[in-house]
Amino acid sequence: MMTNEVNLNQKLKEYFGFDTFKGDQEAIVRNVLEGKNTFVLMPTGGGKSLCYQLPSLIMEGTAIVISPLIALMKNQVDVINGNSEEDGVAHYLNSSLNKAAIDQVKADIQNGKTKLLYVAPESLTKDEYVEFLKTCKISFYAIDEAHCISEWGHDFRPEYRRIRPIVNEIGAAPIIALTATATDKVRTDIKKSLGIMEATEFKSSFNRPNLYYEVRPKTKEIDKQIVKFIRQNEGKSGIIYCLSRKKVEELAAVLCANDIKAAPYHAGLDSATRSSTQDDFLMERIDVIVATIAFGMGIDKPDVRFVIHYDIPKSLEGYYQETGRAGRDGGEGRCIAFYSYKDLQKLEKFMEGKPVAEQDIGRQLLQETAAYAESSVCRRRMLLHYFGEEYTKDNCENCDNCLHPKSKKEAKDALVVVLQAVQRLKEDFRTDYIIDFVKGHATDDIVAHKHDQLEEFGAGEDMDEKFWNPVIRQALIAGFLKKDVENYGVLKLTAGGKRFLKHPTSFLIVEDHEFNDDDDDDGSEGHGAALDESLEIMLRQLREEVARKRNLPPYVVFQDNSISQMATMYPVTVEELQNIQGVGVGKAQKFGKPFVDLIKKYCEENDIERPEDLRVRTVAKKSMLKVKIIQSIDRQVALDDIAYTLGVEFDKLLDEVEAIVYSGTKLNIDYFLEEVMDDDHVDEIYDYFSESDTDDLETAMEELGGEYSEEEIRLVRIKFLSDVAN
Repeated sequence: MMTNEVNLNQKLKEYFGFDTFKGDQEAIVRNVLEGKNTFVLMPTGGGKSLCYQLPSLIMEGTAIVISPLIALMKNQVDVINGNSEEDGVAHYLNSSLNKAAIDQVKADIQNGKTKLLYVAPESLTKDEYVEFLKTCKISFYAIDEAHCISEWGHDFRPEYRRIRPIVNEIGAAPIIALTATATDKVRTDIKKSLGIMEATEFKSSFNRPNLYYEVRPKTKEIDKQIVKFIRQNEGKSGIIYCLSRKKVEELAAVLCANDIKAAPYHAGLDSATRSSTQDDFLMERIDVIVATIAFGMGIDKPDVRFVIHYDIPKSLEGYYQETGRAGRDGGEGRCIAFYSYKDLQKLEKFMEGKPVAEQDIGRQLLQETAAYAESSVCRRRMLLHYFGEEYTKDNCENCDNCLHPKSKKEAKDALVVVLQAVQRLKEDFRTDYIIDFVKGHATDDIVAHKHDQLEEFGAGEDMDEKFWNPVIRQALIAGFLKKDVENYGVLKLTAGGKRFLKHPTSFLIVEDHEFNDDDDDDGSEGHGAALDESLEIMLRQLREEVARKRNLPPYVVFQDNSISQMATMYPVTVEELQNIQGVGVGKAQKFGKPFVDLIKKYCEENDIERPEDLRVRTVAKKSMLKVKIIQSIDRQVALDDIAYTLGVEFDKLLDEVEAIVYSGTKLNIDYFLEEVMDDDHVDEIYDYFSESDTDDLETAMEELGGEYSEEEIRLVRIKFLSDVAN
């Protein structure tokens, strides 16, 4: 046995340059070498790949590694071949190879050169590969990212379900399944599907003590918060996850506009762009990647210092895996997720149209994520409990809930009500049903089951409604309740729960966080910022002077709401001025200098601390629409045709065109006015605006005696502003 051990350590040093194994690696390698089926649950950064790479190099034949990502295969093949004296020790077979390359792979396998063959599950099912592999000596099969097998996993792929039948066809050999995240339900699912229920299990701890977990409410100020956070962590590497490609592009543009070295990454970009972005991140030419979940698998960058979730993920497994990319070197790793109830509803809406069973699974996974976000319990304890691991410390000292604990409340009576309800309903229902039952809500479902006629129905109707979710969540963590693995989500009593019912004792809980969607906040003013009336008066006086000198009405220089916002946000450079509502680049350049000079002097003289928010440059969300409108007008497309093409009402199009000219961009709509209006009418309305001290529409209609339609007045006002203001 001792010689064996020495040999294994020698092989580790010879092939990988390491002196010692990490965690369970050595035991896993031995298990594979002994030809036993193996199940490995090892968090990101624990060294999963070595568990199948090392035995493949030692054993006779070729190991087949089934992996979902082409980029990941290439990366691992390059690493193994780079460690070897000769080429061809590792190969991959996938759709990116031409015929000559495929022939070379086959030749190297037949000549006994290739010890590791990476295959995408789709390629494995191709008849030509199956027929070829039947003729080869297979040492074992490794299924990487094995959670893809399970519908309960965060990245389910139907083709993973076909692995076992294909293995049977190619030829029996031991199987090693590896995943970084899996609940009890997913683990059982993987083993069943692969036919390895008896496999030896190796389960590493999911606890990453160096990672700090925090959930923040998602407000309209989120972009500014993120820019400020990155500035406070200047030069550090980070990943920001968004659910949509559109948001990835928008946020990357905002970061770049704020001089942050960032780039977008999603599956819609061509592979060359994705590859160079990944290289730039690894080589630290850029600090921040803004990405969909397409990014990260197999990214072996040890010093990612923060992972931000712009949108709440669809499952806690996905969240855990993505946050696991932070601090893999054991150093600092800050994991911040932004949460709003509205996002949750949006994700639920996306599920509509999918098969009912899939919708059901998706909703339950989302509920677990919502529970994590809303709960005031230690986040580490909640995460570990989700993965079937107990965390015994009262305070982890490295999450927002532990650093800012809420005071505890007695919930003994509420827990008794819940446990009695679960028992009375024969341990056959989920959380939502139990809560409706104890609150006395006679839902269609409850009435159909006749449960509204039970004595316990409504037993908790006099208790605080906000109590029930935290009571159930914390009863699960405390071990009084459990969720049935086979019938996911159904609540069952544990032995501890039954004991509690017989002898109730104190049960202290912390109430959930409340996340209020800030619909009324239009983001136009700094959070909590107040209007400085003295400065506003000075700015209005300056506007009068500038307008008089240039022989323009004051509103042409800056609108009232722009002046008010300047007196709230204190912009002191022409660039900062462009963040003020209604001020574009053109207007800022044309009129801005005296205004920012005045504000700067005023701030210095009055010792004013300016809001940090303003130093965050925004990128207009509607920029694509704006660009299309400007391009169409440049091509002299009729405005009603532009509205039709863009699918907007004509008055909405005029709103957009007005916003463009008010912010300082010149637009020539003469070609359209010539088509639809009489020259004399245009001149009369134009003269009115030249002499008026207001651009108000109602005033204009009154003054012009009702002779012109609202549309006509708006069109000429656009021409006037474009001519004189821009």
